[in-house]
Order: sequence, then C-alpha cells, then structure tokens
Amino acid sequence: MPESRAPIAIFTIGTQGDIRPCVALGVALQRAGYPVRIVTSDNFEGMVRAAGLAFFPLTANFQTMLDSNREIADMGLDMSAMARISRHFYAEWATRWAKEGMAAGAGAGLVIGVANSTLLAKAVAEARGIPFVAAQLQPLTPSRYMSPLVLVGGRKLPPALNMAAYNLLRLLVWYVMSPAINNVVRPQLGLPRYPWYGPYFNNRHHRVLYGFSQHVVPRPADWPDTAQITGYWFLDQPDWQASDALRAFLDAGPKPVYVGFGSMISTRAEQFTAVVLEAVRRSGQRAVLATGWGGLAGEEGVQDEKIFFTRSAPHDWLFPRMAAAVHHGGAGTTAAAARAGIPSVIVPFFGDQPFWARCLQREGVAPPIVDRRSMSADTLASAIQSAVSKPMREAASSLGQKVRAEDGVERAIALLRQWKLLEQVHEEEPAQIAVA
Repeated sequence: MPESRAPIAIFTIGTQGDIRPCVALGVALQRAGYPVRIVTSDNFEGMVRAAGLAFFPLTANFQTMLDSNREIADMGLDMSAMARISRHFYAEWATRWAKEGMAAGAGAGLVIGVANSTLLAKAVAEARGIPFVAAQLQPLTPSRYMSPLVLVGGRKLPPALNMAAYNLLRLLVWYVMSPAINNVVRPQLGLPRYPWYGPYFNNRHHRVLYGFSQHVVPRPADWPDTAQITGYWFLDQPDWQASDALRAFLDAGPKPVYVGFGSMISTRAEQFTAVVLEAVRRSGQRAVLATGWGGLAGEEGVQDEKIFFTRSAPHDWLFPRMAAAVHHGGAGTTAAAARAGIPSVIVPFFGDQPFWARCLQREGVAPPIVDRRSMSADTLASAIQSAVSKPMREAASSLGQKVRAEDGVERAIALLRQWKLLEQVHEEEPAQIAVA
C-alpha cells in the first residue's frame, strides 16, 4: 500500500450493531488499498485493532451510558424521554469531540460520518478542508413514499404526510444534537453555527451510502442519485471457535432457536429471562440464549437438555445453525438473521427496532411485533411457533439467498470511486474484499 495515499477516517458511535458494519467497510477499503482509521469509543478498540485498522478514540461510550441508566429499557419507545437522555449525554461527550475529531482527521483524504457522529465528522471535514460523505445503517433520506422510521416505527403514512413527518424528525434530531454541535463543536473549530432549525433542511443532495439491503428496504423512487443503497456490510469472524459444550448442545438435537438482545439492557433481567424460558418451553423448541450486555440473565453452559446459555457468539457462525432468531430488531442483528435465511421474532426495545420488525414482517419472515412491556410466555411462544412454520422458513430462506448474493462493501467502494472520493488504485493493486 503506497505510503502517500491519504487515510480514510470513519467516525461511528453506538452499540456493537452500529460499529461492526463500519469496521467491515474499513477492512474492505484498507484491503482495496486505502489506509483506514476508525474513530469510535474505547470499548471497541479491541475489535478495531483486531481487524487491522487504526483506532482513534472518541468519547461516546454507549455501553457505559446504558449500564448507568438501565431505566432506558423501560422508556425506550418513549421518543421524548430518549431525546432528553441523548441530548444530555451528547452535550457532555462533545466537550472532547473537537480535539479528538481533529486528531483523527489529521492528514486524512476523506471523512466518512456514520449515524450519530455525522455532524461531528462533517465539522472536522469542514475545518480541515477535506471531502466528506455520510453513511447510514437506517433510511433517513426524505421520501414521499417511505414514512420516517424513528417517528412511526415502520408504519405507513399517506404520501402527503410523509414529508411533514420527515421535517418533524429533522427538528427532533436537531433538538438532540444542537447543544453538542452548535454550542460546543463548531465554535471550538471556528466554524459558524447552524441556524435554529439545524443543517438537515439543506442537505438533500449530500452523498450518502446506505449499508442495508434493497431486499429488506426497497429504494424509494424519489430518492436522489446521491442516496444509494449498497447492501449490508458484514464483519465475519471465521477463526472463532465455539466451546465444546456449545457444539455438543447443537449436535444433541434439532436446530434450536436463538434468543438474544445484544447490546440491550434491562432493569428486570431475571424476570424477563424467566418469561423467555417459559415461552421457549411452551413452544416445544430447544434454544440458545445469549445474555449479551445484560438483556438476559443466566450462567454460561447447559441449563437442561433444551436450554443453553452463552455470553455471546458471532452471528455469522451461530445463526446458520439456528431455526429462528428472537431478538430486539437492531439493524445488525436483523441483517445477520436475514443473511442466514432464518425467520425472526422481534421484541423491540427502542429506536429503529420497530421499523426493522415491520420490514421483516412485510417480507413474510417474521410474525407481528411482540410488545416487550406486555409480553407473556404465551404470546412469545406463539410467535416462536409462527416463526418456525414452513411458510416462514421458506420465505426466510429465499430472502437469505438474495441478501447473500449482494456485496455491500464492494458496492460502497465502487460508489465512492464513482463519486471521485477515492484515489485511483492501479491495476497491480487489485481490490481484495475479505468480508461478505
């Protein structure tokens, strides 16, 4: 790789489902000949360095925030409550963002801003005078034909109301981000503040890469050419080894159901786990339960002949060995289940999760949403039984074939080159894409 080629800095904050796709894109870019820096919170430093990418710290540890505010799980679908909590944390974290961001952007040839870090990344690119492109894992470009996911959870609105709803969403996002960006970051970088309504009303034609599948979210007909869907960005772990106990459990019977809620947390993990266990037993299925960041409670290993607890296991290894996946509907877990060709049962906690649930339900690969707040063993057991039915399994298998046929990171790189945001790589330096 030529030393003269300027690095690409990818800014990303959030949970593991937010960071892993960005690392996957970074791995693909680096193996295609472009040095990559991942700018994110310190709890993902190990993941970044293990992938062979440069790590630059950014104060924004969502795991610490969730651990110290477990009541978020109880108010997660309350948009106003989540906005207030997020606004406070972003403003606090932002006191260090300008210095950290400028360090990460030093000498870079391109800045990619993802999701909640987009406005920080854009400010760094402005201050350093280098190109910028946005990337998103959820559809946010306004459309008359797609309702804004965060506000309506994937429900359909009449076309006439969609644009008004997007405008409301823009104002809500700016309410959350304005203390961090307008009051801290931009003044510290010597940049003018945005107007009271924020930057989102004048950026329709800014370039954005969407790291999800067109087979899960079809591209709206009225999106501009600058908003492109690439396919998912997967970071696989081919060298991961399962424990002997987990392998023995998987070999001891038919494919189990996966139950896990990833980075979600709960104030009542023990009670919630008891309901899940009873639902699994009533469904007649075997199950692997992943405790993750604390959404479920259990000791590693076999609980009985039908239940196995694990802290975590890579979705690319585990999901193809499952009959279905019960999860929170995060973008990353939804993508993994779709690629594996297995049905999902989605129990949303907050944010975009109801949207992904309805996307999968529309494709016939998930039953209706299970409301976590009123969930009983019977309702979850019924949803699991629907998920493992033959029609849903066949639909999931078909969707999996389509998703696996895409190469999201290769498409993203091709678009960046098409937009003339990447230096040309000579033929003797071919792109080598190592992630699916």
